[in-house]
Amino acid sequence: MTELTAPIHVNSEIGKLKTVLLKRPGREVENLTPEIMERLLFDDIPYLKVIQKEHDEFAKALEDNGVEVLYLEKLAAEAIDAGNAKETFVEKVLSESNIESPSVYEGLKNYLLDMETQDMVIAIMEGVRKKDVHTKKEHLSDVAEDGGEPVEKKGSGSSYFTEDESDHLSDVSNDDDYPFYMDPMPNLYFTRDPAASMGNGLTINRMMFEARQRESLFMEAIMEYHPRFATSDVQIWRDRNHTSFMEGGDELVLNEKTLAIGISQRTSAQAIEELALELFSKGSTFEKILAIKIPNVRAMMHLDTVFTMVDYDKFTIHPGILRIGGSIDVYIIEKGDEPGKVKITHETDLEKSLKDVLGVEELTLIPCGGGDAIAAPREQWNDGSNTLAIAPGVVVTYDRNYMSNELLREHGIKVIEISSSELSRGRGGPRCMSMPLVREDLNG
Repeated sequence: MTELTAPIHVNSEIGKLKTVLLKRPGREVENLTPEIMERLLFDDIPYLKVIQKEHDEFAKALEDNGVEVLYLEKLAAEAIDAGNAKETFVEKVLSESNIESPSVYEGLKNYLLDMETQDMVIAIMEGVRKKDVHTKKEHLSDVAEDGGEPVEKKGSGSSYFTEDESDHLSDVSNDDDYPFYMDPMPNLYFTRDPAASMGNGLTINRMMFEARQRESLFMEAIMEYHPRFATSDVQIWRDRNHTSFMEGGDELVLNEKTLAIGISQRTSAQAIEELALELFSKGSTFEKILAIKIPNVRAMMHLDTVFTMVDYDKFTIHPGILRIGGSIDVYIIEKGDEPGKVKITHETDLEKSLKDVLGVEELTLIPCGGGDAIAAPREQWNDGSNTLAIAPGVVVTYDRNYMSNELLREHGIKVIEISSSELSRGRGGPRCMSMPLVREDLNG
């Protein structure tokens, strides 16, 4: 199978982008409230109408440059139907949704299975509000004005709960004022994190925070059931059934032999070593992983929020990840001399490590915000370093990061800017919002 027909083929960060997976923001971002923002990993509430307009602009910019755009919500529904897996998928989602009451579990299952598959997928992504699922108690809660027995409400809709439902303490004691039976998934438009392509395969990730862990269920279903992927030889280098954590924003494909992976707030050193062993034992082309340790803070949650590749010999970088003197911990992981073992070499010179694996004599690290004490952290907060390369020396960025964008242009990079007033509220940039599926291989 050639690179142009393989459903997943990514051997670099900068090869011409041919196919990408996106998720258009939906009501899940509007289902945020100030009380639950932190729980769902948001710092603000995007305006749905504008964030959708901005995301559509992003998708059009990709399509205008010859990229095939696929959507997560559509692929997931197609996969579930193709695999006749509707009930199986719902049961998996419910099992990871912290539903303690058996009656609520059954009611939600009935509610979701009663929908068309596409509507069901969207409902799961948006979150299921209690008011949308009628309970028996709601039906019988009206009391006659004369003090008589409760009577059934009229015109209140069908109950999805069994008629023999009995009251459970968990039904009435857990967050009575909390509006959701199933939490929304507002981070889904960052398709990079739940799964990440590398070579002719991918990782399907167990994510760090509970708010995001269900997201990779959609990619798991797509890989298992969708005809575009399930009938091809797609390698699952690492599945979501691990106790250690990894997220796609930390996974960078430098070339067909080398990965860079961040040891970060959301990807553990243990997970990186486990992935290395899988790659080395399953016959992948990858021979080295540069594990780069970045600060464990929200502003720098993934490696790609502080470091991305934009050309053969050029990278964006946030100066805040470097120690005084410019050093940073880099652990080079290679296959060990014995089966099941790896060899680890510690370096502190990132630039030298990159030159060695890329085979270049000169390397340019372009500082976010020009390295200015105010502009650099401001633009990094708005993902000035989080560029999406769609070809060597061609990147998509947020328009708000004007200092970083101008500096990229001064270094010969073509910059395609997209609007970002609402997209940026989720703390992720164009690379975060995209999961490349196919890139052309680089020449030479």
